[in-house]
Amino acid sequence: MEKVNHSTVVKFFLAGLTDQPELQLPLFFLFLGIYLFTVLGNLGMIILILLSSYLHTPMYFFLSSLSFIDLCQSTVIIPKMLVNFVMEKNDISYPECMTQLYFFLLFAISECYMLAAMAYDRYAAICRPLLYSMTMSQHSCLSLVLGVYIIGVVCASAHVGCMFRIHFCRLDLINHYFCDLISVLKLSCSSVFVNELMILIFSGINILAPTLTILSSYAFIIISILRIKSIEGRTKAFSTCSSHISAVAVFYGSAAFMYLNPSSSSSVDEEKVSSIFYTIIVPMLNPLIYSLRNKDVNNALKKIIERRSFL
Repeated sequence: MEKVNHSTVVKFFLAGLTDQPELQLPLFFLFLGIYLFTVLGNLGMIILILLSSYLHTPMYFFLSSLSFIDLCQSTVIIPKMLVNFVMEKNDISYPECMTQLYFFLLFAISECYMLAAMAYDRYAAICRPLLYSMTMSQHSCLSLVLGVYIIGVVCASAHVGCMFRIHFCRLDLINHYFCDLISVLKLSCSSVFVNELMILIFSGINILAPTLTILSSYAFIIISILRIKSIEGRTKAFSTCSSHISAVAVFYGSAAFMYLNPSSSSSVDEEKVSSIFYTIIVPMLNPLIYSLRNKDVNNALKKIIERRSFL
């Protein structure tokens, strides 16, 4: 039986967002600004929650975890992207590519389940207020967050582990601005059936489970809110989850725009541009959503500023 000679790929080349030289520098400063805003926003949210005892509740514990995920997600993607804007050859070594892919999958999947955990927390607070302290105890919150990361680690490890079984021949140009799973698989010169099957299975589970949790939680929340007789009570109940609804809408809306758009009707460049919302814009918007639409966060920030001004 004749052996097939597979050459070992030591590095890939990233096509990036555009091949137009005049756009490289403006895009560098644009995404540098986005990254700085993302880091300051999410890191600021984490520090604010840590410093303010007023925010030491399950809701803000999950929010600090979401900010950590968004901070890590943007750090996985943007720094390498910025380097590629100012380099002639946008190369990335094979180990670096697999590492970037691993952590991208880890934090992307974790965000799906973190949003689901936050929806469950709002359900427990509004629909089961008398049992809330017991349902969302410190142990329960830690277990939920740990479970979120375990799911992310398992799924990312399975995907990247299967990447090591496929061979790459002469093709080494990834038509993307980072090592995206589908884009890397397109370069394989061996069968990717197992990889595609895993994508189908894990995507179905990781989309269906969090989505059902979020939808069912908010279905019960809406029913509970409608039972409240006073308009003031309804407004107060709805305001406690309005920020989370906005975050869910932005995250799943951008993901749906990227993945539910028929491939036949969109070019590769359009897919890359749409993926920016999912990988870069969403981590930047989340702290903005929770700071602008949340009175507790604004009040905690004012108290810390006032406390520091008297020192």
